[in-house]
Amino acid sequence: MSDREQDIEEALEVLTRVPRLGGPLGRLADLLGRVLLALAVVALVGLSLTVLLQVSSRLFLPFTVAWTEELTRYLFIYMVALGAGVALHRHRHVNVELFHGWLGFRGRAAYLTLISLLIFGFTLIVLPQAWKFAQIGAFQTSPTLRIPMIYVFYSSVLLFGSLLLYSVVGMLEGVIALVRGERAADSAAAHEVT
Repeated sequence: MSDREQDIEEALEVLTRVPRLGGPLGRLADLLGRVLLALAVVALVGLSLTVLLQVSSRLFLPFTVAWTEELTRYLFIYMVALGAGVALHRHRHVNVELFHGWLGFRGRAAYLTLISLLIFGFTLIVLPQAWKFAQIGAFQTSPTLRIPMIYVFYSSVLLFGSLLLYSVVGMLEGVIALVRGERAADSAAAHEVT
C-alpha cells in the first residue's frame, strides 16, 4: 500500500488511530479475530461453491439439487455471525462519520468507549434471548438437510457473543487511550515501526 493510500485510509478510519489493546488479552483478541475471519472465509467459499452447484444443476442436470438453497442460507448466516465481531474490532462496521475528523485523540478515544459501551449494553440484553432462541431449535430439524436447527439458531449466540467480547476490548482500548493520552499512541506507533 502506498503512502497516499495509507493516508486516505487513515483519514477515513479515524478510530484506527486509537491504539490497539496490547499484552496477552490483545494477542488473544487478535488470534480469535483471525480464527473467526478464517471461518467466515470458509463459509463464504462454501456458499460460493454451493451456489455454483445450484446454478450448474439447473443448467446441466435433468434435476435440481434441492438442499443447495438451504445450505446457502445457513452458510450466509454463519458468515455474517462469524465476521461481525471482527468487523467491530477492526472498525469496519457501518457508521456515519459526521464529526470524527474534528475530534482530537482523547475525543476519538471517548467516542470509541461510548460506542463500545452502547454495543456492550445492547448485546448484554440480547445475548440471553439469543440463547433461548437457539434452544428452540433443539426440537426442530431443517427441511431438506435434516440437521438439528439448534446449530443454525446458535449462530445468533455466536454473533452476539463475539460482539460482546469485542465491545469489551473496544472499551478497554478507549479507556486506556483516555488515561494514557496521545503520548502512548505515539510510542505505540514508534514501537510498531521498529
